Amino acid sequence: MQTALLMDPALVDHFFGPEEQVQLQERLGVDPRAATTELPAASALADVELLITGWGAPDLSSGALELLPRLRAIVHTGGGVSCAQEAAGRGIMVSSARQQNALPVAQYTMAMITLAAKDIPWASRTYRAQQRFIDREAEHADTGLDGRSVGIVGASTIGELVIRSLRAQDVHVAAYDPLLTDERAAALGVVRVDDLTSLAARSRILSVHAPDTPSTRGLISAEVLQSLPNGSTFINTARGALVDQQALVAELETGRLRAILDVTEPEVLPPGHPLYFLPNVLLTPHMAGTMGTELRRLGASALREALRVQQGEDILHPVPAQEVSA
Repeated sequence: MQTALLMDPALVDHFFGPEEQVQLQERLGVDPRAATTELPAASALADVELLITGWGAPDLSSGALELLPRLRAIVHTGGGVSCAQEAAGRGIMVSSARQQNALPVAQYTMAMITLAAKDIPWASRTYRAQQRFIDREAEHADTGLDGRSVGIVGASTIGELVIRSLRAQDVHVAAYDPLLTDERAAALGVVRVDDLTSLAARSRILSVHAPDTPSTRGLISAEVLQSLPNGSTFINTARGALVDQQALVAELETGRLRAILDVTEPEVLPPGHPLYFLPNVLLTPHMAGTMGTELRRLGASALREALRVQQGEDILHPVPAQEVSA
């Protein structure tokens, strides 16, 4: 099976260890050093049956699939696949590492929810700035994760992992997701809320895990942010475009809310932006997703999927049907 590797060549060693690279070479006939971010000439693509793609791959959603008449499958080492709908229409299998990428985001989110519930980021700043004894019971009496109310916006792959982790503890969880049914909400053990302002009003911590689509941009509006109770923490590991950032800054400048932001709009913020300096903001440079040693998990998963395609087996991680039909 002729296979092509489309990704940033500088990332190949991060995604594929020595053993995986040997398998790419020996079992799939792919030279890892031949990875490219440019779409090869049409003559080189005519016989390609399998594409392994990654960060930096060329966009395949604008007619590029027409150059691949024999293509059977696309195995993506990342999450979203822009050409998924067109590929499905052509009978091409599409696999993504969405499940594998979701795990570190959920882990990051759970860590931040726990730290926020215990006032850790803010207590640390006070301790360092004032260099004095901190009376925890007097100054941070209303803290802790036990019994806390957490709202989750988006209950798909990452949101579900977070929900399951929270439900394993003494936490009250409510969720907003137009695709969340009563039956699935019951199975997850969460309260399904149809209105975002109502979800915000009942949440001491509100965490966003919705996808970035035209319908979700600006989803966290000024009204939603204003509905959060005083002292609440807003967490965003999804995309900055989902939030009315100007409204968020306005709320944060009052000191009424706190925020943990791994993403912003734009990304990176311009120098001097208020979010860099507000003391009630913990800002990280998009580090929740897969990074460092975690990248090997994505590469290993992609290799397993590619070998399944080669052997005529069904892929294990198809792009969700709702994404293909979106």
